[in-house]
This record gives sequence, structure tokens and C-alpha cells, in this order.
Amino acid sequence: MHLAPTTHLSNTALVQVTVTELTNQLVASYARVGGINHLDGKNLPSKRAIHLITLDLLRLLFPGYFDEKPLHSAEIKVETATLMASALERLEDEIYKILEYLPPEELRKKDLRPAAHELALEFLAKLPHIRELLCTDTDAAYNGDPAALSREEIIVAYPFIETIAVQRLAHELYKKSVPLIPRIMTEWAHGRTGIDLHPGAKIGSHFFIDHGTGAVIGETSEIGNHVKLYQGVGLIARSLAGGQSLHGKKRHPTVEDNVTIYANATIVGGETVIGAGSTIGANVLLMQSVPAHSLVLPEEVNVRVINKRERAEKRKLDFEI
Repeated sequence: MHLAPTTHLSNTALVQVTVTELTNQLVASYARVGGINHLDGKNLPSKRAIHLITLDLLRLLFPGYFDEKPLHSAEIKVETATLMASALERLEDEIYKILEYLPPEELRKKDLRPAAHELALEFLAKLPHIRELLCTDTDAAYNGDPAALSREEIIVAYPFIETIAVQRLAHELYKKSVPLIPRIMTEWAHGRTGIDLHPGAKIGSHFFIDHGTGAVIGETSEIGNHVKLYQGVGLIARSLAGGQSLHGKKRHPTVEDNVTIYANATIVGGETVIGAGSTIGANVLLMQSVPAHSLVLPEEVNVRVINKRERAEKRKLDFEI
């Protein structure tokens, strides 16, 4: 089927008019609804750039695991130096952007670039320490999951390892009071894995979230060593009705050493402390502290088991009567 030239031109003109009208309408909304615009302002950090930097940081933390080609020990120093230099330069640029956008009171404009460089260097110097923590997390995952075939499988295939690695990276920037970038990093991991770990959360060694999907750990949570969670666990604030007046206050629970929290349990409030060695059962809603070595189970949970055949026969008999 062939369209006549006049028809083709007419459709093209119609599309142009439609696009022009749609553009005008949207630009008008920029003026009318201004709260979600960022126009004529200082450059914000690039989400895409930070995502790519985070992926390269994972390559530095787990050499050979996040690379597309085999990495040999003879090449490790050169490869690491190249990747480190690239990460340093790009991270410095993104930190500079956020310092320029939200400059600390004590810094003059001419000091922003040196400050960004120093922050990036201090952060990268933490990578060996982060690797030590991640080694304990990998051990906890392997020792705590009988389905795991090897530590290699855990690093390559378990979403938890990627998420906790990104959280531990972002936490170091968070401690340096670098705005925005840590949250972009952890939300990137959240989107990839379904596990929501705030960069502000303090998490000890040998940490493991089995399955992981839907787990949420809030900003002011504090978690000790050898803690194991399951999917859907939430460490959340009691209420956010206070809005920004709650900023900087302890809003999320504290979980002490050697605690296990089973699936879909929700622990609420900044004053709530789960004592060391405790076990929190599945589906528990806990809004108060419990002492060490507590076993917390939900009450009044009734499960009814019915024989389907007997039920069907009874229904048939009732119908006949």
C-alpha cells in the first residue's frame, strides 16, 4: 500500500504541530509547577556517573567477580591502579558538584575542589577495611545458608552481598557528611536487589540477610555483630509525622550481637533495643525493647487444617438435604 505524497506531508505536518503543542504545554508546566525543576542552578551529581563509579568500586572490592574478562594475578597491580585512578577522578568530580551545590559553611569556593579531592582519597583509603568486613559477611552467608554451594556463588549470585557492599561503601561517605551521593548509591543497589539499606545505618561484622527481598533498614538503625535477618524484615521508625523536626534524631531500632530476626518481622522505634542473643519470630510486630536471650513469638496465631475431601462430601450431603 502506497501513501500519496500529499497525505505523507499532511501527517508529517500534523506530527510537528502535535509535538510543538505538547512541548509548549510541558514547558508551561515548568513555570507553573516549579517545585520539581532544577533549572539555571548549579550542576547536581550525575546519577548515571555515580552508578558507574559504584560498579567500578565493586570491581575493586571483589577483583575478578565483576569483570567481563578473567583477571590474572600478574595483572592485578596495573589493573587496580588504572581503575583506582579512574574512580578517584570521577568520584572527585561528583563530590565537587555536591559541595558546590551545598557548600559547607567553613569552605570557601576556591577550597571546594581540594576538599573534594581529599574526601575522595580518604574514601578510597577505606577500601581495604571494607573488604575485611565484606569477607565476614560472605562467611556469615556461607555458614548460615545450607543451600550455598560455595563462597564464589554467594559473591556472584546472592543479591545481599552486592547490597551490603554498596551500603558499606556509601556509609563511609555518609560518615564524611557527603550529601546525596551515598543515597544515590544505596538506591541503585535497592533497585537492583529489592533490599533497602540506608547508608546511615551502622552495621557490624558477620551480617547476613537470607533471601533479602523486601528487607528495610532505616537511617539510624544500629546492628551489632553476627546478626542474621530474613526477607521482609523492617527496622523502621515509629512515626514520621514530625517530618524534618526528626532529622538527626534516633528513629530506628538497635539490634545487639548474635540476634536472628525471621521473615516479615517489624521492629519499630529509636528507643527499641533487641538484646544480644535474642530470636524474633516471623511476623512479629515489636515496639518495645527485649532483654538479652529473649525468644519473641506472635500470640493468638491460629492455623486450621481441613480435609478437602471430607469438606466436599459434607457440602454435597448438605446440598442434597
